[in-house]
Amino acid sequence: MSNIKWLFFSYSLPAEPSKARVYVWRQLQKLGAVNFQSTWVLPYSNERITEIKRLAEEIERYKGESLLLEGKALDAKQEERIYKAFADSRNEEYQEIIEKCEDYFKEIAFEIERKNFIFAEVEENEEELEKLKQWLKKVEKRDLVGAPLKKAAAEKIKACEKMFDGFAKTVYLHTHHKGKIDKPVEKLKKSAAKGRK
Repeated sequence: MSNIKWLFFSYSLPAEPSKARVYVWRQLQKLGAVNFQSTWVLPYSNERITEIKRLAEEIERYKGESLLLEGKALDAKQEERIYKAFADSRNEEYQEIIEKCEDYFKEIAFEIERKNFIFAEVEENEEELEKLKQWLKKVEKRDLVGAPLKKAAAEKIKACEKMFDGFAKTVYLHTHHKGKIDKPVEKLKKSAAKGRK
């Protein structure tokens, strides 16, 4: 972790329009920046410099000002605090993904319990799974430090994929082979319970 080169970014905007403040905040969040003692911080890279400069132009269009600096923390403790801020920020997002995966397991378990084996449920759950996968990709892209919950979130997504595949197969069997789905349903119920653990 020693001698990491950082980008430090600060800005000011007029009070109105408030949408400008929200826009800038969202863009910084998407880049994976963390707000550390009133300054936004990112690990140095040419790509991030380009993105921040583009954002600085937007800030000027909103009649604001910005400052972009590169530098290094002067002691290990400061650098560790910055690094921890990055890890904590990404862990919050990974935890949210994990919780949404738990909701996904519950939704499929509910449909199994109701024996709601229709294509519309397959399609709906497939869309939800795709949203979860895309969300994980976005968080991984801005995870600049390899946050500890990254692996757990990826494992939960894999469990969701497995659960979805089992559910889709069960719906298929129900649609095409009525009466031959007792074993797959029991297996799927066990899988749903296991996925939530």
